[in-house]
Amino acid sequence: MVTVDKHDGITLKISHTLGASQRTDLDLYLFVPGELGLTPEIITESEFYYSAIHQIRTYYSDETLLPLVHSRLVKRKRLSSTQYRVSLSLFAYQYVIALDKAVNNLIGQDKDEIMQEELDEIIELALDILKRLRRSVPYDENLKRYYANIDNYLSWYTEQNFLALVAHLPRNDTYSSVKARLIGIAEKEIQHRELHNYNSEKVRSDVTRMSNKMRLLRRLIEHPIVLQEQTLSLGKNLRRASKGIATGFVMVFVTIMAITARDYWGEITVSFIVIMSILYALREIFKDDLRDVLWRWVRKNKPKWRKRYLDPTTKKTVGQKLEWLDYKIRDVLPDKIKAIRKKRVVQREEQILHYRCETEMSTSRFMSGYEETKDALLISMRPLTRLMDKGSNKVYMLNKGQVSRESVDKRHLFNLIVRESSPGKAARYYRWKIILNRTKIVAIEQIEL
Repeated sequence: MVTVDKHDGITLKISHTLGASQRTDLDLYLFVPGELGLTPEIITESEFYYSAIHQIRTYYSDETLLPLVHSRLVKRKRLSSTQYRVSLSLFAYQYVIALDKAVNNLIGQDKDEIMQEELDEIIELALDILKRLRRSVPYDENLKRYYANIDNYLSWYTEQNFLALVAHLPRNDTYSSVKARLIGIAEKEIQHRELHNYNSEKVRSDVTRMSNKMRLLRRLIEHPIVLQEQTLSLGKNLRRASKGIATGFVMVFVTIMAITARDYWGEITVSFIVIMSILYALREIFKDDLRDVLWRWVRKNKPKWRKRYLDPTTKKTVGQKLEWLDYKIRDVLPDKIKAIRKKRVVQREEQILHYRCETEMSTSRFMSGYEETKDALLISMRPLTRLMDKGSNKVYMLNKGQVSRESVDKRHLFNLIVRESSPGKAARYYRWKIILNRTKIVAIEQIEL
């Protein structure tokens, strides 16, 4: 299953879970409007990869109460402290991600469209998760300190998200009761942290210090579950070889022509010097062109990067990913992608960015109890928004015989088509419309296929 959300104002978050299958291939086709003038000369594939694409792969579990079970096993000395730390961090991380998504979805809605039932559901789920967590405090002092850090962060993060909801809700009596409830929960979380002395008085009184401390606690949560990655750029030796072959071929040609010219003139003359100058000029001109042609031929359809994933605790290699990123023309796209992206005049001008990855994970090397990972592919749209024109359009409106002029921001429609395939399974296709202006992602809409 592939999902697409906003990570922040200008970044797409494409999430994918690798579970029962140990291997998954993903193809992402981003259709960029032709009016932006995107070309490989403006943004090369490598520039886009290193500046706009960021990836996070974490352990993942559908068993949300697994950390609580592990806590009881730790108490009975039937589970290692390392396993407990990983499990508790995963529990906290998945709670934070879920709360983020739920709250952002509400904040992204029109204020008048927010349903009180949705708010009540978020509140009840958050309180239930925190209550279950706080029932299972470990006995061991070292683990208790780790638990306290997790509880401290989740308490603060819940408070912040609930206050954000209060700030976003309409200022009318309809939501007064739910606002009072959210504020009451936030106050209780503040009291909970004070009761357990999670933060010193200096930290509590300084917003900046509190925010920085929570940022460090967030890193503590992520450390045991976010897989470390090592990225290797492929093809360096092939590039050297293609450069050497191209240079050698051109030198053979120049040498043969020089010998032929020497035999023809018999001695060094002005004509011979002129011919040799022309030959060496042609060598410099065609050497680079020949090298580029040879390089494209050698690298065609081959991966450009390889990622190795390491378990953050054991440092063992648990998987790898091969990656491609290329500009494509419409004619070479698979027929299914062409059919999904229906052919119209405007679409002929679109520039197509194709990202492909083949991921293979070794679940036998995972931490005990985990058989899934979740990959978040973050794509910053900022390199593309920089190509958009500044300013706004003027629209004239007629209202009761009066003409008014309105300023509207310039927006552009991008299309994203994703192909997901695993061995032994039929490929699945997804499509989203992404609306951008110069400063943010305005909307993301999934299209049913």
